[in-house]
Amino acid sequence: MLALLWFCLVAMTITGYVLLDGFDLGAGIVRLFVTRTEGETSQVLRSIGPVWDGNEVWLVVVGGALFFAFPALYASAFSGFYLALMIVLWLLILRGVSIEFRSHMDATQWQQFWSTVFGLASAALALVFGIALGNIVRGVPLDQSGYFFLPLWTNFSPTGGVGIIDWYTLLVGLASLLALAVHGSLWVVLKTEGSLQERTRLFGARCWTASVPIMLLMTSVSFAIQPNLIRQFRAHPWGAIFPALAVVGMIGARVLSSRRRDLRAFLASGLYLVGMLSSVAFGVFPNVLPSNTRPDLGLTIYNAATAEHGLFVGLCWFIPGMALAIGYAVLVYRHSAGKVNAG
Repeated sequence: MLALLWFCLVAMTITGYVLLDGFDLGAGIVRLFVTRTEGETSQVLRSIGPVWDGNEVWLVVVGGALFFAFPALYASAFSGFYLALMIVLWLLILRGVSIEFRSHMDATQWQQFWSTVFGLASAALALVFGIALGNIVRGVPLDQSGYFFLPLWTNFSPTGGVGIIDWYTLLVGLASLLALAVHGSLWVVLKTEGSLQERTRLFGARCWTASVPIMLLMTSVSFAIQPNLIRQFRAHPWGAIFPALAVVGMIGARVLSSRRRDLRAFLASGLYLVGMLSSVAFGVFPNVLPSNTRPDLGLTIYNAATAEHGLFVGLCWFIPGMALAIGYAVLVYRHSAGKVNAG
């Protein structure tokens, strides 16, 4: 029972990270395709300035929760995905230093360079996180010891001797990139005014239009690649509520944005992300890392979790710790509420 509870808590922390740092990444994508002047770039960066570093802390929470609750998963994933994790680490570093370095000199070329680095690193992270999610859904070649190794790519096939990158994981990565571009666009629209706001709204609408066929294709292919998805939804029809939430959020984000109800549109985008991630967690359950060679070798909440006593003790610390983190986040967001101007 505690293993199931921790599976839900880990899924919630991952969702929290995607919701919060997701619009940071989306703001970086907006910087690449929408802003025209350094003043507009500064507006985009100031829209996330008080919160971007705090949002990334949720990624540390995810790692800590995995290390404690599912140590076998942590050990297997961090060794098998070592190259991918190093790429993520460097991209996170580039995002942080680009925000800090661009203000150290007044030269226009210097500021433009680091602003572009910030945008490229943000877009690359959105893509890489989607590719990682695609690997989890597809499964990895786990051996008897519970470990695996994946090259960056092989023959781009999602079956057989797979790599981290294949056409399916790239499809999930593209869906992630577009979803976070929409999410970040709606945040920038919420925080800005004038021509920047309107161009960002148009950019978000175009990304939304592109994301619809990608999302439908990704969903249909996922059911073909991961048989556990079909079994789960057939065995527990109530799980259809999760993709239903995603559909409602996706449609709501577009409709509400077109009606200039910007806060509701941003929240609807968050609902879409919650629905999609919940669908994945429900579909792969009880697996935490499926095997794409022999299903019986997959890591589940039962063979990857720590001892019951440890899970209980951890829960006693996790609840007050998360309460403090959420309280701090609420305080920061309330303090930084409102529009950012061009001054």
